[in-house]
Amino acid sequence: MANTNIDRETLRELADEGNETALDRLADLADADGDLEELSELLDEGSMRAGFLLTRRAAAAGDLRELQRISDAGYDEAGNQLDRLLKAPADRHRD
Repeated sequence: MANTNIDRETLRELADEGNETALDRLADLADADGDLEELSELLDEGSMRAGFLLTRRAAAAGDLRELQRISDAGYDEAGNQLDRLLKAPADRHRD
């Protein structure tokens, strides 16, 4: 059985050489660690996986500004989630 414990340094080197799978793996590791800064950096590098993971977090938190930022960075689904939240009926049970 192959060793699947690949270190981040190797993944980073592969990602820097254009390997999208390595970039996705880095995004998954950052998400598992809760490292939003690294996820944002990976999105800026073009990782759609990072965009997906950030969008999922921002949508769950109802963070409209973050969804706009993610959309502006090129992950279209964040814009779709932003529109969905903006079009949702207002909460009528406010105190």
